[in-house]
Amino acid sequence: MQDSYIHKGLRKQLVKLLQNKGINDPKILEGFFEIPRHFFIEQGFSEWAYKDVPFKIDADQTISQPYTVAFMTQLLEVKKGDKILEIGTGSGFQAALLAFCGAKVYTIERHESLYTKTQTLLSKLGFDQIRMLLGDGFEGAPRFAPFDKIIVTAGATAIPEKLMTQLRPNGMMVIPIGMDDDSQIMYKIVKKDEKTFSQSTHGNFKFVPFLPGVERKLKQ
Repeated sequence: MQDSYIHKGLRKQLVKLLQNKGINDPKILEGFFEIPRHFFIEQGFSEWAYKDVPFKIDADQTISQPYTVAFMTQLLEVKKGDKILEIGTGSGFQAALLAFCGAKVYTIERHESLYTKTQTLLSKLGFDQIRMLLGDGFEGAPRFAPFDKIIVTAGATAIPEKLMTQLRPNGMMVIPIGMDDDSQIMYKIVKKDEKTFSQSTHGNFKFVPFLPGVERKLKQ
């Protein structure tokens, strides 16, 4: 894996684009410049890592559009030391960005093949502090709860109740919700206590569907 001056130049352009689209958190912008995003997609497509579009990865999943990742991270208001659960590890870039911002990250992936590949990559890039879990995102990670924040990187049809129980009081969840596969609305949900929460909406986005269960690797 190589990180050239060309890649760094492309990252600098991407950071400017994100700034122009309203991303103003300096740590997020620094993360987009410092983390080599092209390591998270297949070799030979490195230029696509720095275009503001989603891109297909293994297991019919996608690495989200850079603006979407930055927008969700900014909504999450990440503070150093936050204990954050991510649902849908995917390529691992979102988890890496959260860790770069100072969070203690737990991330769940349902596809065993993607889980294995991403775990290896994050370790190579020095993100060993990220706790990767193979499992059903709908179940969350109760043994590590409560979490300060939860981020869901797949389109849900409703607020997952089990995940809400794993948020601490005044904890926050960022999640795309919608009945239409073509579009979801980004929600920011704050848990006031065990019975009450507030929510706000933040525009339309498109994600792969939030599915239950675990997809195991086929045995040879």
